[in-house]
Amino acid sequence: MGSGTETENLASARIPKFNEGTTWSKEGITVAGSKRWGTSLAHLNFPSYMYVDDDENVYITDYSNNRVVVWKDGATTGEMVIGEGAQIERSDRLRNPKDIILDKATDSFIIADEGNRRIAQWSRKNDSGIKTIIPDILASSIAMDREGYLYVCDYENHEVKRYKVGETTGVVVAGGHGKGTKLKQLSHPMCIFVDKEQSVYVSDWGNHRIVKWEKGAKAGQVVAGTNKYYSVDPESLADPFGLVVDEDKNVYVADWGKHRIVRWEPGAPKGTVIAGEGTMGNGSTQLSRPFGIAFDRRGNLYVSDFCNQRVQKFMINTPE
Repeated sequence: MGSGTETENLASARIPKFNEGTTWSKEGITVAGSKRWGTSLAHLNFPSYMYVDDDENVYITDYSNNRVVVWKDGATTGEMVIGEGAQIERSDRLRNPKDIILDKATDSFIIADEGNRRIAQWSRKNDSGIKTIIPDILASSIAMDREGYLYVCDYENHEVKRYKVGETTGVVVAGGHGKGTKLKQLSHPMCIFVDKEQSVYVSDWGNHRIVKWEKGAKAGQVVAGTNKYYSVDPESLADPFGLVVDEDKNVYVADWGKHRIVRWEPGAPKGTVIAGEGTMGNGSTQLSRPFGIAFDRRGNLYVSDFCNQRVQKFMINTPE
């Protein structure tokens, strides 16, 4: 199980330091949603990325319901946090929210509001509503580093930008050379993770790989996957989405096209499956298009099981 050492990281979440050989239960527990979509607070409608707080409450971007909901630990239904459910293109509403992080410095949520082509902010301190902080961007993922810089994954322009607080013009820190397969390029990046050295890890969706861009780098380096689309080889990924990186640089990937979660150790030629069977299904050991992943402070794994309209929790195994 995870040790007592924790680090502030993506979405201000705590990523435990795992012991060597850590494993998780193969059977997931449904902690949000069900096996069918719906608009009530007992259901989800294509859950995307999520944030898990220190009390193991799960905040979910409920993509097609145009809202952010929280499922508290042990709850049988969710609670509305942001949004009203209707798909309306207005500045005071969400439209297809995709990612969410908590900025602890301002006690506010920052949301990749894809349908409204913006990055939005919603304060938990007051009822000031939803505020646009970066306009006109099709963001698939967001992250924040320890210094408070905001990173935005621009799916449309195949790049990742870093923004200072209060500014709307960012600096390219990954990609920026158009769509392509070269290491200086990205192809429809889907998720980002920023470590404490400000290295940016990118789910390079169209290239079926995870690339790491160190601070100031002119090109990335492949840390997981290859360019082989839907290969049966264990070293390949198929349309990777969510990712998390732990303190030891192990990369955890939601392998969307292969319905599994894979852990990739530094320098390893292939990954290890830690959740999912590799085939689509809705059983407790199966996933169907896994989207986002997160860990709680105890090291339990959470997966937004996109096409099963649920969030699954895989308990960390305690060493005997």
